Amino acid sequence: MAKEPSRTYNAPSVDTGAGLPTAPKPKGKGKWKITAVLFLVVLPLAAFALWVTIALNFSYASGERSGYVQKISKKGWVCKTQEGELALVNGPNVNPEIFRFTVRDDSVATQISNLAGRQVKLTYEQHKFVPTQCFGETEYYVKAVEAIGLTAPTAVPAVVPSTVPSTVPTTAPSVVPPTTPPTTP
Repeated sequence: MAKEPSRTYNAPSVDTGAGLPTAPKPKGKGKWKITAVLFLVVLPLAAFALWVTIALNFSYASGERSGYVQKISKKGWVCKTQEGELALVNGPNVNPEIFRFTVRDDSVATQISNLAGRQVKLTYEQHKFVPTQCFGETEYYVKAVEAIGLTAPTAVPAVVPSTVPSTVPTTAPSVVPPTTPPTTP
């Protein structure tokens, strides 16, 4: 038997043209990337958008609160929102309860800012489970404002003599008793 030559040297290979047919590439081989992007990026973003839409468009509760507007300011690092405080006064010599709220409408925020220090009635909606603070720091969103009173009550100033009306005597009339008793003859 003849020994075959070893093929360890760099000999050019000869193509006879009668090679085995190659199998075609499967058509779904590149689809896994699209499916991965769909499940990892698009689907969570769509779910988040749906969550935000439901949380902001359907209210859990609605109502009105009245009190004195203490402050309203624009807050936030990236998402600026209008945040405010309403002092709910229950009666004299009682500490007020603070009602914190968010305003999404700039025209309502301007009205509230103009009524700061006055007694107002706020109409609000409560939205539970809003996903981020980008939509407001509280769950109470004010929809309308109405002025119902005058300015906030202030402390009564002390009576100063210069502010005393002129009809009131500043000193009581003095009746001086005689210094010596009358003598009888």
